[in-house]
Amino acid sequence: MIGSLLGALFGGGRNAIRETVEIFRPNAEASEIRDAARQAAALSQFASEFGFERKGWFDRFIDGLNRLPRPMLALGTLGLFVSAMTDPVWFATRMQGIALVPEPLWWLMGAIVSFYFGA
Repeated sequence: MIGSLLGALFGGGRNAIRETVEIFRPNAEASEIRDAARQAAALSQFASEFGFERKGWFDRFIDGLNRLPRPMLALGTLGLFVSAMTDPVWFATRMQGIALVPEPLWWLMGAIVSFYFGA
């Protein structure tokens, strides 16, 4: 009787103690296996995405052009701050011109920029 009770708790197909403990604390070995599989999948994705492939000059040129808009927007914004500090009159004149742009055009520009950078 005691043997069958201990067999039910510690062996015999299902381990009730292990299953109960795994509710509160995850199985470390299974967790490490999942982490290793996740890391291997990420590395294989990076390898396929950034792998070396021979491209022509046109493909390299277009890839370079596709990488320009975000840095140019960031540097352009910093340039606006610099121009506002160095020549406030010139900056104020340009900002008055921007204030005259109709609101629907701002909405259109916002939609275009959000679709371009939102992907």
